[in-house]
Amino acid sequence: MSTNENNLNEMLVMRRQKLEHLREIGKDPFINEKYDISHKSADIQNRFEELEGQEVSVAGRIMSKRGQGKVGFYDIQDGEGRVQMYAKKDLVGEEDYELLKTYDIGDIIGVKGEVFKTKKGEISIKANNVVLLSKSLQILPEKWHGLKDHDLRYRQRYVDLIVNPEVKKTFMLRSKIIKAIKEYLDNKGYLEVDTPILNTIAGGAAAKPFITHHNTLDIDMYLRIANELYLKRLIVGGFEKVYEMGRMFRNEGMSVKHNPEYTAIELYEAYADYEDMMAITENLVAYACEKALGTTVVEYQGEEIDFTPPWNRMTMEEAVLKYAGVNFSEIDTLEEAVKVAKEKGIEVKPNMTRGHIISELFEEYGEKHLKQPTFITHHPVEISPLSKKDPLDPRRTHRFEAFANTWEIANAFSELNDPIDQKSRFEDQLKQREAGDDEAHMMDLDFINALEVGLPPTGGLGIGVDRLIMIMTNQTSIRDVLLFPTMKPIK
Repeated sequence: MSTNENNLNEMLVMRRQKLEHLREIGKDPFINEKYDISHKSADIQNRFEELEGQEVSVAGRIMSKRGQGKVGFYDIQDGEGRVQMYAKKDLVGEEDYELLKTYDIGDIIGVKGEVFKTKKGEISIKANNVVLLSKSLQILPEKWHGLKDHDLRYRQRYVDLIVNPEVKKTFMLRSKIIKAIKEYLDNKGYLEVDTPILNTIAGGAAAKPFITHHNTLDIDMYLRIANELYLKRLIVGGFEKVYEMGRMFRNEGMSVKHNPEYTAIELYEAYADYEDMMAITENLVAYACEKALGTTVVEYQGEEIDFTPPWNRMTMEEAVLKYAGVNFSEIDTLEEAVKVAKEKGIEVKPNMTRGHIISELFEEYGEKHLKQPTFITHHPVEISPLSKKDPLDPRRTHRFEAFANTWEIANAFSELNDPIDQKSRFEDQLKQREAGDDEAHMMDLDFINALEVGLPPTGGLGIGVDRLIMIMTNQTSIRDVLLFPTMKPIK
């Protein structure tokens, strides 16, 4: 064992010994007692002229301490910032002052005292009473180096939030962004609803689900990969504007843009189409930016991204022509599409169609150019089983994906409401599953029944909330906008 490890172990032992001493003298800090707080640190810092000379009570965590004689200085951190405590033996009392000197960085204390400024101009609290509210038995990361190990930060987010103030700021912004998104939709007359997270059929998206088992019913169930099909059922039932924001679960790879559970929002509006959803998307995002950040132009990793409406638009085939140099208005057969795919280095898999090849070419050549917010429209029907066909070209659909910073942040359709067409597409998806595609849709006969009851013309939209927040808060990993990202357990 190294010298540093020995020293660390000794310090941990000393903290427990201090706790035992406190208990022996009847000052156990874990006894359930309320502490009345009159002000937060930010109040004292921002309202000093008003509060100078008044008594206040604050509570927070000791983040640093200085002085060993008759006077001590302690930085106290609460939920809104820090304030300095000035403790003098003859004000606090000799017994309590001696105890105070034994308190460690990380301990949580309550302080009562007078607001004043030190000779150096530091706004402080001149303590007359200090109470230990909770003893910290662990050691916070050293002040200057902080908690920099990313893996440890994600595993011990509670420590990360204490020692890295910018992390806390990110999650406060996340909350503001989510609140603004909901506020925008509420103001537009949308109703927020809840739909099941445990599903008997994994539907609404092309994704691999998590599978669990319900013992009483003796059936396998799935954590939802999307809430689309339930929300459409509500439109059938007569709600005309609905949305739900919540966790989705996909049993797929992990990356800086992917976590097995993530936050998404889906919304549906009767008598609307994908053009209406484009307007909703760009205006909703701009509203959230303005509310949370005060601007619709955000800086991401040194580049400006302008979310001000209107956003750029192009069809997927136009993007393939522009970025891959392939004109699909001149390619009608699968043989021609396969030939050009091979020329462009695209792997042609069994059962791929002309539409699949267009999508692959776009992903390979087009997405990386979409830095500024852009709508890509008219996806091939083969990759859009829940979207209405374009009456001018039934090989394409009334669908769009929104991109920013080269990432897909939203997906929307003019929703397919023809039950016969929908059943046929589900059957095509089943053939893809049988061919080995475990992300293809399952058959949902109850959803077909709902469509037979009658789904009005409907526009639907899904937004990847975490990715949007990543861009708006300038974070490079989805783990930096999830309080508790999925981590492999330490053995």
